[in-house]
Amino acid sequence: MYAIIESCGKQYKVAEGDIVFFEKLDAEEGKKVTFDKVILVSEEGKIQIGSPYVKGVKVEGKVISHGKAKKIIVFKMKAKKNYRRKQGHRQPYTKVEITSIKLTAKKAETKKEEKEEA
Repeated sequence: MYAIIESCGKQYKVAEGDIVFFEKLDAEEGKKVTFDKVILVSEEGKIQIGSPYVKGVKVEGKVISHGKAKKIIVFKMKAKKNYRRKQGHRQPYTKVEITSIKLTAKKAETKKEEKEEA
């Protein structure tokens, strides 16, 4: 089972147990985070696509740590004009472990009934 979620202006493909690096989130280490902007859910070959989001589906995760990514160098130069500017940047991130993908109660009940019938 996996889901595609939207967070921080980007889309991420996540599954239970994955460790994902998001842009800095306002959550303390060890706290739970809930993502409710789920674009797509795939379970056992069945795909649900939202318009724009799938209703009633939530992805939960646990914040592991905060940090900064590797430094990138921004270098601007104009040839023959003696113009050179060097600047560095480290993007802050939040490391999150995905704990569960929760579907709506109605869908879970119908799946249990289907398994019992089969």
